[in-house]
Amino acid sequence: MAFQLRREEVVGSDQFGEMLEDSPAKAAQALLMAAGQGVVEAQALLGQILLDGRGIEQDAALARRWFGIAAQQGSLMAHNMLGRCLEHGWGGASDLPQAALHYRQAANGGLDWGLYNLANLLATGRGVAADHGVALACYRRAADMGHAKSMNLLGRYLEEGRHCPQDLPAARDWYRRSAEGGDFRGQFSHAATLAGQGLLDQALVWLQRALEGGNANFLRVAGPALEQAAQPEVRALAGAYRARLAELG
Repeated sequence: MAFQLRREEVVGSDQFGEMLEDSPAKAAQALLMAAGQGVVEAQALLGQILLDGRGIEQDAALARRWFGIAAQQGSLMAHNMLGRCLEHGWGGASDLPQAALHYRQAANGGLDWGLYNLANLLATGRGVAADHGVALACYRRAADMGHAKSMNLLGRYLEEGRHCPQDLPAARDWYRRSAEGGDFRGQFSHAATLAGQGLLDQALVWLQRALEGGNANFLRVAGPALEQAAQPEVRALAGAYRARLAELG
């Protein structure tokens, strides 16, 4: 079973991070010991490696328990990851209202990932009443903290003028910053802006980067969008997007 995890969402200790790079099995043993001794960062990171099956047998239910333990001790990262387990049904039943509560705890503590994940629920009305105003504020706050995915979504709000005044220069700037920050959706948005400005060579570079980093959900939408592009060079990339989607299954 594959989990869509982002390592930066939970890693809070450079020491443990280095251990995981050098020897996942040894790191897992160290994390088990530290987590049992009440080290909150170790508890949260243990939850992640249990989800990943990295250096330890994969066990989503146990991962969820460790996130819960660390969250009870105030770990913002654990609140965020417990929210993800609850949102996606990892290690137990899905519970969107409870996921929103844990995202809110992380967001209230100033965690960029918590702000982003809470905003996603607010923007779509999943588990909470839809509230684009608050969602936009969360995306903006996370974007100001350097969160690349939030930058792209903030750019979308500004481009479309939804629940805020339209500001195309600001939208283009947020797309650029998101792309440079490594978000594949931001790279796609930035590429669309560049293509619209006639900067086709630069647009193709960013479309290729988005292709290389994008997940299946993104590719499934982006490929058909490329087929509708005005520029033949852009349309030609649609086939590569379809092929990559097929590779990912």
